[in-house]
Amino acid sequence: MGDQDYELFIEQIKKRTKIDLAQYKETQMKRRLTTLRQKHGFQTFASYMDALVRDQTFMDEFLDRMTINVSEFWRNPNRWGMLENRFLPEMLANNGRISIWSAACSTGDEPYTTAMILDKMGKLDRTTITATDLDHNVLSKAQGGLYHERSVRDVPPEYRDRYFSLEGEAYAVDERIKRAIRFKQHNLLYDPFGGPYDLIICRNVMIYFTEDAKHGLYQRFSDALKPGGILFVGSTEQIFTPQQYQFETVETFFYRKMANAT
Repeated sequence: MGDQDYELFIEQIKKRTKIDLAQYKETQMKRRLTTLRQKHGFQTFASYMDALVRDQTFMDEFLDRMTINVSEFWRNPNRWGMLENRFLPEMLANNGRISIWSAACSTGDEPYTTAMILDKMGKLDRTTITATDLDHNVLSKAQGGLYHERSVRDVPPEYRDRYFSLEGEAYAVDERIKRAIRFKQHNLLYDPFGGPYDLIICRNVMIYFTEDAKHGLYQRFSDALKPGGILFVGSTEQIFTPQQYQFETVETFFYRKMANAT
């Protein structure tokens, strides 16, 4: 039996915010949002929706809860080493400039990691980096460039010494690195992808979507990449049939758009 209260909530949220909760795994999302509305004493999603409309504070909290804002610099360090030592040099050897999109970037750890690697290679000035997320609150944090110790624990010492400064108890990203990235709000399920890109980084986000939503997103990522371009995904997000999206597996969690893809 369907839950009409939650189904109506999904419809109203989509009309008001263009966020389609039906594309997220229902069990996880409904549990998360039920906990949130009950915390504030709302017995139904209908009454919670009324509060979201009336009070922007509730809406901001809702957006923060339904997006997954977990990120760290150099998360899975050996994969970033593969990007640094193999894929970025290949891209730069074949292009005058390269274009990179960090999708669902959360607090900015991943685009900043990418920019630091490129700067250390001496190639940051040949790169355009766009970083996007649905949540404007985490984008503000990303633009601020201040991080706790936990976020930078996997940063190699030579990078931490070169690109961070300690401000009180926070680590501040170098201003030059911050200026290299264009942050903007973007809805993966609704907004155009742009491109073509040489590299798309989208990690540890797809696991929260339904299989149908993932299928559509992988195809759109492929369409947004140049032939030969790379999609870099998270450690729990293997694409089991990459060929259907015109991808080939080139390393664990790295997929290359086939050169003959149209």
